Amino acid sequence: MQSLDVAHKASGKIWHRKPTPSADNGLMVSIQHSQAGTLSQFSRNVRFLHTAFDGQTETFVAGDHQGNVYVFDLNKNRFFLGQKTGHPCTAVAFNLRRKSEFLVGLSDYSLKCFDTDTKEMVAWMKGHESAIRDISVHASGRYALTTSTDTAQLWDLDTFQRKRKLNIKEDVGIVQVFFLPLSNVIITGFKDDTIFAWESDTLKCKYQLPVPPGNSPHYRAFISTKDGRILAAGGKSRFIHLWDLDTHRLLRIVELPAKVTTVKQMVFLPDNFDAGANQVLGVLSQDGIVRFININTCKLLFDIGSIENKINNITVSSSGRHLSSVMEDGSLNVFNLHAMSSELNKPPAPLVKVVSGNKMADTSTKPSLRQKGKGRAGGKENKMVGEPTGSKEIEIPERLNMERLTAILKGYGEYPSKYRMFIWRSVLRLPENHTAYAALVDKGTHPAYVNLQEEYPIKSRKLLRVLQRILSALAHWSPIFGETQYLPVLVFPFVKLFQNNHLVCFEIIATIMENWAEHWFEYFPNPPINILSLIENVLAHHDKYLLQHFVKYGVTSQIYAWPLLETLFSEVLTKDEWLMLWDNVFSNHPSFLLMAVVAYTISARGPLMQCIELDDFKFFYHHRNAVDVRQVIKEAYRLMEATPDDIHPHKTLAEFKPLTVGQYPVFNKYPKFIVDYQVQERERIRHEEMEYLRQRQVSLEMQKETMKRTQEEEAWYRQQQLLMDAEEKRRILIQTEEQKLTAQRKRLFAMNREVKLKELQLLDAARRKFLHFQKEQRQKELRRLDDEVQRKALLRDQETESAIEEAEIRNIELQLQKKMFEQELFREFATASHQLRTEQDMHRKQAELENRIQDRLKDVERERQMDVRKMLQDNLAQTAQQNIEAWAQNEFEHRHRLEDLERESKAIQLAKKSSENRKLEEEVHNLMKQVQAQTANEADLAKLQLGEQKDLAAESDQRRLQFLEDEGYKAHYHGRKLTEDTISTLNSHRAGLAGLDNSSKSELYHTLVTSDCDTDSKVSFDRDGRAFDEREIALLHEVRRLREKLAVDNRTKKPPPYVALD
Repeated sequence: MQSLDVAHKASGKIWHRKPTPSADNGLMVSIQHSQAGTLSQFSRNVRFLHTAFDGQTETFVAGDHQGNVYVFDLNKNRFFLGQKTGHPCTAVAFNLRRKSEFLVGLSDYSLKCFDTDTKEMVAWMKGHESAIRDISVHASGRYALTTSTDTAQLWDLDTFQRKRKLNIKEDVGIVQVFFLPLSNVIITGFKDDTIFAWESDTLKCKYQLPVPPGNSPHYRAFISTKDGRILAAGGKSRFIHLWDLDTHRLLRIVELPAKVTTVKQMVFLPDNFDAGANQVLGVLSQDGIVRFININTCKLLFDIGSIENKINNITVSSSGRHLSSVMEDGSLNVFNLHAMSSELNKPPAPLVKVVSGNKMADTSTKPSLRQKGKGRAGGKENKMVGEPTGSKEIEIPERLNMERLTAILKGYGEYPSKYRMFIWRSVLRLPENHTAYAALVDKGTHPAYVNLQEEYPIKSRKLLRVLQRILSALAHWSPIFGETQYLPVLVFPFVKLFQNNHLVCFEIIATIMENWAEHWFEYFPNPPINILSLIENVLAHHDKYLLQHFVKYGVTSQIYAWPLLETLFSEVLTKDEWLMLWDNVFSNHPSFLLMAVVAYTISARGPLMQCIELDDFKFFYHHRNAVDVRQVIKEAYRLMEATPDDIHPHKTLAEFKPLTVGQYPVFNKYPKFIVDYQVQERERIRHEEMEYLRQRQVSLEMQKETMKRTQEEEAWYRQQQLLMDAEEKRRILIQTEEQKLTAQRKRLFAMNREVKLKELQLLDAARRKFLHFQKEQRQKELRRLDDEVQRKALLRDQETESAIEEAEIRNIELQLQKKMFEQELFREFATASHQLRTEQDMHRKQAELENRIQDRLKDVERERQMDVRKMLQDNLAQTAQQNIEAWAQNEFEHRHRLEDLERESKAIQLAKKSSENRKLEEEVHNLMKQVQAQTANEADLAKLQLGEQKDLAAESDQRRLQFLEDEGYKAHYHGRKLTEDTISTLNSHRAGLAGLDNSSKSELYHTLVTSDCDTDSKVSFDRDGRAFDEREIALLHEVRRLREKLAVDNRTKKPPPYVALD
């Protein structure tokens, strides 16, 4: 097996010497794409994903996980990088109408077409919403079907446009969609095990295959034969269903071995002689092994792959010769299938035209009749049935007429190469004893040929295995063949010629041993002196001078005759010359071979007469020479006729006798005691050698174990030393890092200290600035409040003066009206009624005016009271807020002090004992308690002062209300009294006014009473306003005095004691 790494290669050779795949695995070359890792010195493999063969040649494309597409030509032994797509490929197809183009499905759900000649992209097709997992191309190469998990699409490869799209239900998935070969039918397989056939032109359903009864087969893979008549379907079971697409019926069910549980992929192997009706089916199962079976005989032919490195997918070339597989480890293996089995691509038996009559032109072909002919010895009739061609069987006659064969041989010097093998089988009358040969083969490899490859290293393992099998069968047939040293050289030409038909090869060699080499073993282990003497006698009779030349230089028959016999001329003749010679040997008496030896020597008389060195003679008979084989054959025929009977070899050699039918004859023409002795000696030597090998193996194993333990011990010591060195390095590194870390911590601590100092400075500056700003604000607020109080006091004084002036004016007016009313009362009673009405109207208007004035005064008084109350409330709220702000400021100062103390205690804690720290913490705790208690006392004091102010305000409101009630009652009483006095006076002076009705009197009385009451109320209200203003001014002075007292107390408060920390 050869390997190829395409890493960093744009082109090159696939193999550097022609591969010779063995029949064991048939592997030709393993292809990898390695890539050096970025973080380690080890390389990783870039996985190959999919491959596809060309439709006509042995060329295939392969795509890897990085999007590289390589083209491999197995015939020309070349590869090159076809394209870099940049995305992993999910499917590949390489059988388009333009042979240099191929399709690639990529992981970005697109489909691209590239040209291998120009290495350019031809088209880019999009339309799938998931990855394309299969591409099927029509036989004409014009259309392509792409399948994903959810849909299938039909593409026109001339225009690269999508023609149709197959939409399915969500619960029914697509398994596979592909074109049926040699037709316009599309086969679709779904996950519900339904199979439909559609016309590709109209997309009309032609038929549906019935679902098999019983358990669901769970189809997952489909493949059809090249003629499109049989469809194979497999899935999650070990059964493969073969459907006849002509009758739409299930043809047969193939059962795979029990170890197979799932069928992943299937391929039919093309054959040049089956007319498209493929017979061999390759099945890739879940264990990663491809098994090839004959669907007619259900026989397992061979398998490829192993469980250690499973196969993921496979592709077969159009000729069926090569198979490419993507392995589980990402590599790409190429197999030669013809090397795996002789039944693949095997041509049918030739149709032989039997000569009837003396003229060769009269020929007839009878494919259905068995023809009989007499051979050279007139033995029994044998029947030969040719291999099927198409659906017919052609029976070929086994024996031919030797006279006509002799005429052909004399006319052309050889048999036609096309029919040579058949003629040999017919001339030698091989019995084809399958049972007997199988019994010999079943005995296994003979001990004499176990190590055959060491003595005869053959390049082809298949030829070596076949040669070993044939030699072992011969040795089991007769023990002499296990002791014959030259037998492999004698047998090898026939093995190479009949490597695909072991039975015929064995029987031809057995026939040669039974007839031509019958007397070769009488003087074993020495050369056949009797046979060599016959050759020497014939040579002495026909060319005594040449024999005398041989005798002169010591050249015996063992030098000039025996090398030709033991190799059967294979060393001195080419293949065609050798075949020509053996055409004549098989067609004549066994003595013809001895005459051919003499004829070869006589034909080369000139060069031999020039040789005088013994090594030159030996070299001549072991190498090819410029000797015409036709001349040799002609000379052999002449010697056969011209040799006298007394020295003619035919007297010693018997007539040709074919092998017996059923069982092979016994071959015992050799000195049995010598052979038995050699067998015993060989067996003894073999046992001794086996014992020696066993002991040697034991000693080697002990030595290996000792070396292994020594290596393990040395490795352990090296590992320990490395670990200690690494530990020392790590220790030094850790120390260095710790030193660096300590220096960094010192720098960080210094930086933190500087930052803290700067922060404290900034906080102190900000605090001082804030205190200054707050002080200014408080001063401004106090000035504003003083201005506001002065303004409001001035405003109240002005209002009071204006009210007093209005009251005085009103009093004057009332007095004037009273005087005018009194003057009017003394007027003439003649105009009393008129004057009374006039007075009543006047008094009514005056009463309305007074009512309006009283209402306005009441509103003004009410507004003034509300303003006073609001001002008092505002003053109280401001006082409370100032108290709260003073308490918050003190709390802020105390907290700053506490934070400073904590920082200082933490800084000192690093250098002092824990006891001092606890004391400082207790002192700080006590200070905090004192501050808290002082703050609580201040809050209680503020609350108490606020309560007192509220009580004073309530008491003031109560006194004012009581005063107003008393003054109102007094004014009402005084007015009523004045009214009664006035009425009594009027009654005494106006006794004559008897005509005044009660209504007028009552109205007049009511008017006077109302007027007097209003006047008295107005006067009393004026007095009450003055008293209230005086009390309000006194209250404001008291509030200002309390506020100044609080400010003085706050300024004179002592700060908390400062504890000096050592």
